[in-house]
Amino acid sequence: MARALEKLPLREEPVELRVQTRALLEESPEEGARLVGEATFVADLLWEDWRGTLEPAGMPHERFVEISRGYSDELRLWVVGERPWDHCAAGLAGRVQRRLPATEAIHAEV
Repeated sequence: MARALEKLPLREEPVELRVQTRALLEESPEEGARLVGEATFVADLLWEDWRGTLEPAGMPHERFVEISRGYSDELRLWVVGERPWDHCAAGLAGRVQRRLPATEAIHAEV
């Protein structure tokens, strides 16, 4: 059984970040797509909140960013207003928690 992990807190929607990112997507689609695809525009914010929980559980920043990049389509949907922030952030939190080293080891044994 995976060890219990405290719930990752969901910060309030970073509205200004969404507005700025959407403007970039509209003004420079290629640059905006690159920014969203890299996912660090959101991952860096969430890492501030989640680092204290994730690092002791065995997840380094690099792995967190990698997982966030795999979630970039959902981040783009949030930026363009097709997904609410709470669903987007909670979905990324769940994805991250399922990919913690202890959780991955359990799934590999099954």
